[in-house]
Amino acid sequence: MLRNLLVSRSLALRQVTQRTISTAPRRHWQNKVAEKQKLFQEDNGIPVHLKGGVTDALLYRVTMFLTIGGTAYAIYQLALASFPKKQN
Repeated sequence: MLRNLLVSRSLALRQVTQRTISTAPRRHWQNKVAEKQKLFQEDNGIPVHLKGGVTDALLYRVTMFLTIGGTAYAIYQLALASFPKKQN
């Protein structure tokens, strides 16, 4: 009886480890690497950071806006700090 219990526990443990350590993917998605390679290697004059479509263009514009805005704000704060306040 003890032997049966140990065997059943070892089988259950083996099943759990096989499920969690398995290298097989759980979901079968279509591999789109070849399509993306064609898209990014195409010579159409568009910079590579904008070839992803609308989301790339939007992300690029938001990033540029934040960068330019942050630089302008930093320069403004430096100018403000460089001139002492007048005492009344």
